[in-house]
Amino acid sequence: MTTPVVSLAYHSGYGHTAVIAEAVRDGAVEAGAEVHLINVDEITEEQWAVLDRSDAIVFGSPTYMGTASGAFHVFAEATSKRWATQAWKDKLAAGFTNSASKSGDKLHTLQYFQILAAQLGMHWVNLGLLPGWNSSTGSEQDLNRLGVFAGAAAQTNADEGPEAVHKADIATAEALGRRVAETARVFRRGLAAA
Repeated sequence: MTTPVVSLAYHSGYGHTAVIAEAVRDGAVEAGAEVHLINVDEITEEQWAVLDRSDAIVFGSPTYMGTASGAFHVFAEATSKRWATQAWKDKLAAGFTNSASKSGDKLHTLQYFQILAAQLGMHWVNLGLLPGWNSSTGSEQDLNRLGVFAGAAAQTNADEGPEAVHKADIATAEALGRRVAETARVFRRGLAAA
């Protein structure tokens, strides 16, 4: 059985989202995937080729003004070459985001990623965790403490640096990485058997 290839195409304006990207990477590596971190603000032709050969691509961006960052939007528009040739059709996709507010309209960013993936013919992998911190016995240390299902969502105070990314959000991102890698492995087996 070959190792699934998972790539993270992300942008991080101030370093907070990079911390989440590294956590997604760690979870995917733990689940046995070959993983590539690709900063879309500096993407090279070689990195586009890595994305083209990936089994799964995880999109990541901070949520700015209710959507993904401008740098991520530039990358998304550049995927139109892949759209035209259906180069990423039937790859897996997932997403993660961070903002300063508890909600911060992060769901809109994840939905933007879902639509991008759908336009590219990709299959979306959700977070697969029940919500945490939503009962009297819950705590902000729970996995999925923000109660998002579409992907991994994180909240970091606007006046704190990347070192302040919440540990529960890091653990939630690791869980997303594991889920994507495990789903990619199952998907590869299915394709091989077909």
